[in-house]
Amino acid sequence: MHLTRLILPALVLPVLLQAGSALSQAPQAPAAQAQPPAASDAPVAPSPDTVVARVNGEVIRLADVQEAVQLLPQELRGAPGPMLFPLVVDQLVAQKAIASAARAEKLDQEPEVKEAMRRAADEQLQQALLRRAVAPSLTDEALRRRYDAEFAGKAGEEEVHARHILVKTEEDAKKALAEASKKGADFAAVAKKMSTGPGTEQGGDLGFFKRGDMVPEFAEAAFAMKPGEISKTPVQTAFGFHVIKVEERRAAPVPSFEEAMPQLRQAAFEEAVNEAVEKYQASATIERFNMDGSPRTEDAAPAR
Repeated sequence: MHLTRLILPALVLPVLLQAGSALSQAPQAPAAQAQPPAASDAPVAPSPDTVVARVNGEVIRLADVQEAVQLLPQELRGAPGPMLFPLVVDQLVAQKAIASAARAEKLDQEPEVKEAMRRAADEQLQQALLRRAVAPSLTDEALRRRYDAEFAGKAGEEEVHARHILVKTEEDAKKALAEASKKGADFAAVAKKMSTGPGTEQGGDLGFFKRGDMVPEFAEAAFAMKPGEISKTPVQTAFGFHVIKVEERRAAPVPSFEEAMPQLRQAAFEEAVNEAVEKYQASATIERFNMDGSPRTEDAAPAR
């Protein structure tokens, strides 16, 4: 497919841009010369403020092109800069021309368009404020402090290695339990023969898991057992009836900072967003009304 046809739909998608300089860093065609240029003759990277086009007096800067490149699919971003630059500029020119024509026809004054623009502006303001509020919590220093508080010097979370036999009825589970409990019985072999659940081909082996990895009924039973022990009665969950055998117990290894980073970032992000929302909402004067516009009498005191 032609490169231009791929670029246009990619650029018109409303995606949150991340600043980048891929275009200015793209390889440039070398000038024909016998000797490498002297240091003083080395090309100077153009400023992001460099004007690369004008449409009805509105400028398009190199920074706009660089940001637009970040909207492209990964395979297009790798295209040579000299090929990509004019195509992206052409698409930005087309967008500016369309927007300019819409304003000339006063479409920006139509009620539904004005409302959509207001909502878009509000959304961008919300995102900008929340990004600023959240940023301090996502620095390496902040995340390392969080790691030290949550992981460093602490024992890993308890894990259990267990097998299970899963069947549909309690009667079948009791039969499986009786067979697995016989002296010298091989639990794995019984699981392969009778179980219908995950890990059947591996003898019902579930590997190591944490308490929160399993449904509560299963976790409560498994974590109450000792290594080598088989559950005395079938354990019912939403999946059916289980016969459980615990193989091992251990404290999980404490993750390194790098391993814990995704979890730390997500927790810090959610916490910071919630705190920011509560803060900004608490500082606002808020009035709530019923669907018919009448005051809500159940509100004991006005929210601030």
